[in-house]
Amino acid sequence: MNDNLIVKIIRLLPDKPYLSLKFYKEFGRIPNWTNPQTFSEKLQWLKLYDRKPKYTMMVDKFAVKDYVASKIGSEYVIPTLGVWDRPEDIEWGKLPKQFVLKTTHGGGNEGVVICRDKTTFDKEGAIDKLNKSLHSDLYVLHREWPYKNVPKRVIAEEFIKPRPDTKDLADFKFFCFDGKVKGLFVATERQNPNEEVKFDFFDEDYNYLPFRQGHNHAAVVPPKPQNFELMKIAAEKLSKGIPHVRVDLYDLGNTILFGELTFFHFSGLVKFEPEEWDYKFGEWLKLPTV
Repeated sequence: MNDNLIVKIIRLLPDKPYLSLKFYKEFGRIPNWTNPQTFSEKLQWLKLYDRKPKYTMMVDKFAVKDYVASKIGSEYVIPTLGVWDRPEDIEWGKLPKQFVLKTTHGGGNEGVVICRDKTTFDKEGAIDKLNKSLHSDLYVLHREWPYKNVPKRVIAEEFIKPRPDTKDLADFKFFCFDGKVKGLFVATERQNPNEEVKFDFFDEDYNYLPFRQGHNHAAVVPPKPQNFELMKIAAEKLSKGIPHVRVDLYDLGNTILFGELTFFHFSGLVKFEPEEWDYKFGEWLKLPTV
């Protein structure tokens, strides 16, 4: 039996045994489904048992904008320049010199294309990347239920420049638990093609947390942003009434902008180093009653 056939058979499994196998592959054990303790285990539990229709809208990068505007104000939403069902339908002539293309259902940077100069922009390469993203499915891959019914489209957004005193558009990602920020991490070096992205973790007061997950730390600890308290207020408004969601925001110095909402950080499938922080985050996450 070849590897591709094995993958196809595994993907036909119901959600719970599928997630058990995925978790075992990463952690060497089956999740404790009846009494989960770690953050990673609890995220798997939420995939199965916390399925609210509004979550689909909240992970849709186009539809979520109205939700965000209603909660914290439209001034914190990146303007949309266009939306299309297929990359081939993009109206290039109507786009400015700089812009960003995204698939509405994608996770991370998988379906993101940045145009810094339209005159030298590789349109065919962009179309190819966007089409590959449109054929991906986070529900099938990780059983992240909110993505199951997101309409797969392409949107264009305004290009956002970093603060004048920085070369990098730092991404601040707030871990929110029932409307309260408990921690965050800062993603840096994302715009540097010669560097891997760096993650540095902090508590709700911006005290450095001594653990690693997924990526190395930055050579220099990212400074506390000017709009830190404003970002915390926005994150807590957007996450109120939800057991856990990560709220991603950008700090531009004179204002902040909304990035996206993420229900399953790293899909709950990347180890904390050291492991004790997986349990600490797990203490913050109170599971709802089924």
